[in-house]
Amino acid sequence: MSEPIVYTRLWHAVMRAAGYQCQCRGECGNPHKQGQGRCPREHDKHPGMHRAPVRLTAAPADPAVTGLAAARLPRGELRAWCPDCHDGARRAAKRAARAEPDADQGGLFDLAEGS
Repeated sequence: MSEPIVYTRLWHAVMRAAGYQCQCRGECGNPHKQGQGRCPREHDKHPGMHRAPVRLTAAPADPAVTGLAAARLPRGELRAWCPDCHDGARRAAKRAARAEPDADQGGLFDLAEGS
């Protein structure tokens, strides 16, 4: 079985908890109908005839968490992700963050009542 070079113990713990299967439940935008709502991709298995084997990663359950904050997360806040689902979930999280109003605006363009 392939495994990462670093953080192997942590990776194995996350993968065992996930059953060595991607834990995406649609955060990537795919409803995963073939897997009853969960991505059916498994570590080291071929997802299709012309694709390389899937290599699952242990990454934050919240795809909006990145960088140093992600590296500091405990095992309980990590999930097994296939590359396609992880990329899709991160894109969806970025879109959602852009759609939210910026808190620093402080209601600059809010209409006053009674105007």
